[in-house]
Amino acid sequence: MNRRELVVLARAVAYKAVVLRLRYAVTTATSLLAVYAFFAVLFFVGRAIAPGVIADTLPGIIVGFFLLLMATVAYSELSWELMREAQWGTLEQLFMSPLGFGQVVLVKTGVSVLVAFAYGTVLLVSMMATTGEWLALDPLTVVPVGLLSLGSAVGVGFLLGGLALVFERVESTFQVVQLGFVAFVAAPVDRMPLLKLLPLSLGSDLLRTAMGEGVGLLGLPRADLALLVVKCTVYVAAGYAVLAYAGRVARRTGRLGQY
Repeated sequence: MNRRELVVLARAVAYKAVVLRLRYAVTTATSLLAVYAFFAVLFFVGRAIAPGVIADTLPGIIVGFFLLLMATVAYSELSWELMREAQWGTLEQLFMSPLGFGQVVLVKTGVSVLVAFAYGTVLLVSMMATTGEWLALDPLTVVPVGLLSLGSAVGVGFLLGGLALVFERVESTFQVVQLGFVAFVAAPVDRMPLLKLLPLSLGSDLLRTAMGEGVGLLGLPRADLALLVVKCTVYVAAGYAVLAYAGRVARRTGRLGQY
């Protein structure tokens, strides 16, 4: 696929994503408001009951919600997209694309990550405005660390996408994965270093340090940054391998034209 074809594909995928969100604007707004409302309840109730605890942990809570929302969008977007394509009867067209199913999936994933950052930015600004806690937002630190952190979520998304191709209905799995992500974001990696290998755990810790303490990218531990890069690569590669295998299984068993 040459650069021109890549640009055309990316433009079409991005346009479709924007159109769907505008067409279902109420759903888009409700999903954001639900997360914000949960945070607001946690903040105001917590401040009333234990103001000292909330004051000490507020930066970490804000970063946790920020990363959790982005991760949820990043991992679930592809799976929902594949299930919608199956319902609409257009899933086979993705496999028949001259650009290849793999290229289409990668572009869709890239757009999903951009959407995740857009959602996360709106939520982050809303949370900081509500609490008055303004974190350090250095784009040269937050963007690369955030992208690398989402790599593990994207890998999980590829895995769920593969399950969606073979088993078609995997909505209940999303809830289990999301609960797991909540635990991973809050994992105490400073006391239990092995937890750094879990999805989102290390990225969440680095983002808390960068945004809560104003530490720049070069000030973060180099060993942790290297591990974050390795984790991103391994999770994405493993998830994509599962998705590719599931695609072959779906074609061999004739599931692409059924729902």
